[in-house]
Amino acid sequence: MTGLVGLFSRASKDPNQKKNNEKFKEFKKLAKQKKYDAAIKSGTEYIKKVPNNHDVLFTMGGIFYLKKKYKTAISYFDKSLEIAEYDVDALLLKAYSHQKLGENKRAIQCCQKIQEVDPKNKSVSELLDQLNS
Repeated sequence: MTGLVGLFSRASKDPNQKKNNEKFKEFKKLAKQKKYDAAIKSGTEYIKKVPNNHDVLFTMGGIFYLKKKYKTAISYFDKSLEIAEYDVDALLLKAYSHQKLGENKRAIQCCQKIQEVDPKNKSVSELLDQLNS
């Protein structure tokens, strides 16, 4: 039964998948080790080959947030939210980024979206209190 091909094939259709998986692991390791500049370089190369990897897009956004590059962070969060529209973590970091840029209206919009799926989210309540004060 190992001779099946097509729909049931175990072989990857993407000849670069193994290389991409190694790149992904390298990126995650660099991010975990807080080697952010190297992680950004690795992540950027990976995204060129695999543009819709939610984990990489979200992590890249997180790294740029930590580096206080909020506009760049938001662009990565937006891309990750195209894949997972109600990712609470991405929405929350996007809201914090907007807050840091003084874009309170946009931050509030992110909070409202989070509340649609997680109405009791404590971080959102605290952020909304700050934004509305």
